[in-house]
Formats: sequence, C-alpha cells, structure tokens
Amino acid sequence: MSWVPEFQNPERLWTLVLLPILIIAYLIVLRLKGHVALRFTNTGVLGRVVGAQRRWTRHVFVAMSLASLIALGLAYANPLGVEKQPRERATVVMVIDTSLSMSAEDVAPNRLDAAKSAATTFMHELPDSYNVAVVSMSGSPSIAIPPTTDRGATERAIAALELSDGTAIGGSITSALKAIDQAPAGDDGEQAPAMIVLLSDGTNTEGGDPAEAAREAKDREIPIFTVAFGTDNGYVDVDGRRENVAPDPEALAALADATGGRAVDADGAASLGDAYREIGSVIGYEDVKKPITATYAAVALGFAVVAALGAVFMAARWPR
Repeated sequence: MSWVPEFQNPERLWTLVLLPILIIAYLIVLRLKGHVALRFTNTGVLGRVVGAQRRWTRHVFVAMSLASLIALGLAYANPLGVEKQPRERATVVMVIDTSLSMSAEDVAPNRLDAAKSAATTFMHELPDSYNVAVVSMSGSPSIAIPPTTDRGATERAIAALELSDGTAIGGSITSALKAIDQAPAGDDGEQAPAMIVLLSDGTNTEGGDPAEAAREAKDREIPIFTVAFGTDNGYVDVDGRRENVAPDPEALAALADATGGRAVDADGAASLGDAYREIGSVIGYEDVKKPITATYAAVALGFAVVAALGAVFMAARWPR
C-alpha cells in the first residue's frame, strides 16, 4: 500500500514549486535581520528582545505556515483516497477438491462432506446479486454448475459432488476461468468482477502447471483465494495400508500470492467456516477512489490557525 495519494488534477501540483522560493526568501530575511541586530546600541533592549522571543519559537510558527501551504497545494490538486464499499456485482467460482484424499476422516464426518457443508453456507452468505459457479476438482476437472444467481441450483450442485481420482489444480483453475467466461453480463453489458475460491487438501498430481494457470488468472485480473484444508495427520486407506494426505498450504499460498488473492488454512469444520467468512469479508467489498480534498483543506486550516495564533503571540510579546 502506497502512502502517496493519487490526484485528480496532478498538473496543479506545480504550485508547490513556490515553497522553496518562500523558504529562500525567509532565510534571506533572517540574514538581513541578523545584520540589523548587530547595530543595537542599547544592550538592555537587545537582551529583553532575545529573552522574550526565542528564535526557535519564531521558526516553529513559520514552519506551521509552510505546512499549511503544502497541505493547501495538495488540496488544490484534488487528492484521492481509497474507501471500501460493498461490491454490488461479482462472479465467484468455488473450486472444491473432490480427490480421493478428501475421504480422510481427520475432519468429521470427512473432508469432502465438511467442505460441502461449509461451501454451501458460504454461498448462501454471498449477496444475492452475485453469480456463483462450482468446479469439481479431481484428475478431470469439470464445471458442476456455471455462474448463476440461483442459490438452490448451486446448493444441489455442491451436494452432488462425489469423490474422484487425481488432483489437477492447474486444470481446475483453467476450468474456473472458462466458467467465468460463461457469466452473464450486467445491464450495462459489462462483465462483473470475478474471483476464484479454491479449496484443496493436497498438491497437484496431474494436468497442467498450476503456476501457468495462475499467471493467466493474474493477466485477467482474477484473484485466487485458497483454502488449505485438513490436518497433517489425515490419511486414507489404499490397498489395505494407510497413506498420509497432509495438505500443502505453501503450494496453495503461492497461487494466492501470484494473483493478488489471499491464502488461509483450515484444519477442521469450524476453522473452515471461519476461513470462508474471512474470504467473504474480502470479496464482498471493493476499493473505491473518493476525493479527500476536504481532509487536506482541514489540515491546511489547522496549520494556518496555529501559525496565526503564533503570530499574535509573537506580536504581543514584542517590546514596544
């Protein structure tokens, strides 16, 4: 996040060029007054002047005046701030891992059922105007339902997800991007902002390179939010032997970082619900640029008032 604001009229910042000129003029005046001070013959008067009015006080009030001019110059250029507002439209693609590792029971009743329950709750908590799609992530990813505002149809699509072999994370992201292309346009003919929410408990085992798919998402300005689901002790039975199926949060976090999304971890049903709510709090809002000229003008006024009071104070203390 940059501390330097944007401006509606940056060409007006040229007014700040006048400040160095004022500073130079002030220094010249100080130097000239220093020469005049040497001509005092009444050392008693000189002592009272120096004692009653310290030089640093005068400099502070001058600095306040300059700060006021700086703030006023910035206000003249109409600075812009960022304000979070509820997002009115969006397309959210929920990618849910349905690989065999999701049958692990380290999360009751099992990972897949817990994921389906949390995803359903998450979907219903999204604004009604949002299009929601579901992609089943396995060795052969598929679009379970294209983007729609029909929450009942989306809930049925989630409930119908079944276990399948393989984990193609890259292919699932590609399928999610294809689903986004199917989203209906708004009344203005424009597509709504899109984002992908990907839940998985493992690493990519087949299909395309996830990093390459993430680059495509980034190029399209589509962030990927990832949820690494499961515990390190999770296992499945394969031909009568236990096989560990710990999640890979680092790999998923890399996808989120590469696309401007967010990565969260969940090791249980409760934490999974929290993870979805955290993501929902992010995708439910957008950054909107708003003029903050009044703020800078208020700062300028504050500095000006302090400088004016200082001038009055200095005048009152000056011997007559």
